[in-house]
Amino acid sequence: MTPPLQRVPVEAAGQTVDITSPDKVFFPERGETKLDLVRYYQAVEEPLMAAMGGRPVLLQRFPNGATGSSFFQKRVPDSRPDWLRTTLVSTPNGTTSNALVAADLAHVLWAVNLGCLGFHVWPNRADDPDHADEMRIDLDPSPGVTFEMLREAAHETDSLLRALGLVGWPKTTGNRGIHVYVRLEARWSSIEVRAAAVAVARELERRRPDLITAAWWKEERGSRVFVDFNQNAPHKTVFGAWSVRARPGGQVSTPFRWDELETIHPDDLTLASVPERVASGGDPWADCTAQSLEPLEELSRRDAEAGLADAPWPPVYPKMPGEPPRVAPSRARRPPPQ
Repeated sequence: MTPPLQRVPVEAAGQTVDITSPDKVFFPERGETKLDLVRYYQAVEEPLMAAMGGRPVLLQRFPNGATGSSFFQKRVPDSRPDWLRTTLVSTPNGTTSNALVAADLAHVLWAVNLGCLGFHVWPNRADDPDHADEMRIDLDPSPGVTFEMLREAAHETDSLLRALGLVGWPKTTGNRGIHVYVRLEARWSSIEVRAAAVAVARELERRRPDLITAAWWKEERGSRVFVDFNQNAPHKTVFGAWSVRARPGGQVSTPFRWDELETIHPDDLTLASVPERVASGGDPWADCTAQSLEPLEELSRRDAEAGLADAPWPPVYPKMPGEPPRVAPSRARRPPPQ
């Protein structure tokens, strides 16, 4: 019987990354191993680095693979290679830590060796922490929402953006949702981008109130697609393009073209199938260019002039100026005790 491999050296970006326990099964549906995951990221290196290169990333480590327990790790361990690049990031309460920068493929594979399957990515580059150069429109399925409904919501998002002279770039989340990215010129803060995202969510709800909701409180959403504007709040990360999800089948958060929307399904896009898709069709986001936030800021100004207050922020954030009370509507309506 052949003994299991202890380590495999892998060359990437001019560095040698030792992959330990390369034969450990990480994805039980087809039996892919840690080394298979490494080979996947090697196969999609070009579009992966175009999407997240130079950005801080949050690691979610799965030491025993996709079906095992996990933990988040923002701070890079002290025992790390001298060439590893990190950057200082903050949490909403002001706590700082040195996070990994996805500087090149060697940095990605170093994290994969720690059991990181995919990457939660900041909306700014490490060398410009004050400006968010991406808006992430998160189309989040509430209970009862089908993928066909998400397709409809994505169509509405595309239609709205195009009416404003903007282009969105869609991807599956690797699970049940769809993300639409708007690449921005690096001129606006995360607070300004979030305010614009709130306006996008409200406008989409106005267009299709039967299908889409901007309601922060779950009790108000019903079986509608929630546009999660708070994914653009400062210090928030979103699961990155080309990252592999912790699912038994190794599904990938996969960018796609708008003309694929009616046929694409997230369950079919895995670390086994996506490399061939890239090899034959290239990067669907290859022409992604920076745009102005100003058309979306105009939506936000219109809502403010109509008397709409800010939308609620997540509970981990300090109370923000102009924010409504952070209390669920059912609790706010509850009569006082007798």
